[in-house]
Amino acid sequence: MLRSLLAAASVLCLAGGSAQAARCGGDFNTFVAAMAQEAQAAGVSASVTNSALSGVAPDPAVLAFDRRQRYTFNKTFEQYVSTRVGPGRINGGRAMLQRHAALLSRIEQKFGVPRYILVAIWGLESDFGKGDIGKMPVVRTLATLAHDCRRTDLFQGELLAALKIVQRGDLPLRDLIGAFAGEIGQTQFLPSSYIKYGVDFDGDGHVDLRHSIPDVLASTANLLHTSGFKMGQPYGEGTPNFEAMREWNRAVVYRKTIGYFADRLAGQ
Repeated sequence: MLRSLLAAASVLCLAGGSAQAARCGGDFNTFVAAMAQEAQAAGVSASVTNSALSGVAPDPAVLAFDRRQRYTFNKTFEQYVSTRVGPGRINGGRAMLQRHAALLSRIEQKFGVPRYILVAIWGLESDFGKGDIGKMPVVRTLATLAHDCRRTDLFQGELLAALKIVQRGDLPLRDLIGAFAGEIGQTQFLPSSYIKYGVDFDGDGHVDLRHSIPDVLASTANLLHTSGFKMGQPYGEGTPNFEAMREWNRAVVYRKTIGYFADRLAGQ
C-alpha cells in the first residue's frame, strides 16, 4: 500500500473538493448523489459522474478488509523482510534493471532517485507489474469507504481524485481497477497521489500507471523526488532519504525493506 491510510490527512484540497464535504452514513444513494454534486463543482463533467456513480452500491468486502488491515506491519523487520525479499524476487529485480536500463538512466537524470530504490518498490508493490494490482472497481471501493464515517474526509477526497483521473483521460472508467483501499497501478498509487505525482513519461498524453512502465517508474520517482529524496545519499533508517520515503509508506519496517531490497539489487 502506498501510504498508511490511518495516518493520512484529508486530501479534499488536493482533489479539488468543495467547501463542505458530503455527510457520511445514512442513505447510500443520497450520499452518492451529494458526492456527484461535489465532483461536478470541482470540474468533473456530468457525463463522467453519471457513468461512474450510476448504480454504484456499497461493498461489504471492502469494509471487512478495512477493519482487518490495521495491524499489517506488526511483524519485526526480520520476519517481514523474509516473506517479501527472497532469491526469486531479487533475480527478477536484476532482470528488470537490465531490461529497462536506458529508461532508468533517464529517470535517474531527471528525478535524482536511484534505480535500485525504484525497482525495489516496483517489486514489493506488484512483483514488477506481474503480480496482483487489484481487481476492485475503484469508484465502488472509494464510495464505500467514503460513506463509512471512520475516515470519510480522506476517502471523499480520494473518490473525487479518482473521478478526475477519468475526467483527464488518463484511464477509462472500465480500467479504473485497484486494490482494497482504491490503490491503482503497478506501484499502487492512491488516486490523490496519481493526480499529484503522476508523470506522462512515455509521451502519449496520458498518465497510465496500470500499463505504462515509463509512467509507473517516473511517477514513483517524482513522488520521492518531490518528498526530498536525494541521489547519492544514504537511505537507511535515520537518514533524510529514509524520512523522504515516509510519503511512500509511513511504516518503518516497510521502508527498511525497500532499502534492504535496493541493497540486494545493487549487489551489497
